[in-house]
Amino acid sequence: MSFIKTEDGTEIFYKDWGPRDAQPIVFHHGWPLSADDWDAQMMFFLDKGYRVVAHDRRGHGRSTQTWSGNEMDTYAADVAALTNALDLRDAVHVGHSTGGGEVAHYVARAKSGRVAKAVLIGAVPPIMVKSDRNPGGLPIEVFDGFRAALVANRAQFFLDVPAGPFYGFNRPGAKVSQGVIDNWWRQGMMGGAKAHYDCIEAFSETDFTEDLERITVPTLVMHGDDDQIVPYADSAPLSVKLLKHGTLKTYEGLPHGMCTTHPEIINSDLLEFIRD
Repeated sequence: MSFIKTEDGTEIFYKDWGPRDAQPIVFHHGWPLSADDWDAQMMFFLDKGYRVVAHDRRGHGRSTQTWSGNEMDTYAADVAALTNALDLRDAVHVGHSTGGGEVAHYVARAKSGRVAKAVLIGAVPPIMVKSDRNPGGLPIEVFDGFRAALVANRAQFFLDVPAGPFYGFNRPGAKVSQGVIDNWWRQGMMGGAKAHYDCIEAFSETDFTEDLERITVPTLVMHGDDDQIVPYADSAPLSVKLLKHGTLKTYEGLPHGMCTTHPEIINSDLLEFIRD
């Protein structure tokens, strides 16, 4: 297995597949998952001739189960360490959910020549939690509930989320995949409880407004309008307004985990954006 070591000694696991001279696509996973959540995308783009890279965020998957540094500044610094170590240039950075926040935070700070394009899928920016500045956000009690459920019985919580709202399996007529639920649980339970607990604050309370305003590369914002995890109205339409070169693509009836439930749709649109 491949790892890099950050300045604070954290080991970050990564996958790096494909020709070294091909354009790299870097995938950033959601909470509380791992690089494995991108299997459908990595295999697709590998077949198209791209170099595909995905890492396990600190505290997640096979990376070090850190008790500290589980916030966006450090997450972005870890991505910078990875892209520097692999010398990735003109990369397309694709982030889902929390990973979309990580992409925004990293791309806004990336050195010239490192990033060609960015994609935010079901992503948490601009900010999730409700406040006077963000009246359409989710109440802090929602995220307090996440924390309480994680502490009380993380294993059960990590079954309830994918079996219900994450993939829309709680909707009438939904085609439920037990394998998808089990794989979500497997990825989640590989990570550290402390890191997962801290990451709830990172994805819900970080304000990405300035990051979005600083991004100058073309950015595609993809979001399902039946997203029960990151509600559509308070995320994608607001993000695209802040981006200098943003494009919004809305998916009618699709859930938060649409990269897994509808890869044929998402992969095709990603390929079109990357090739354009």
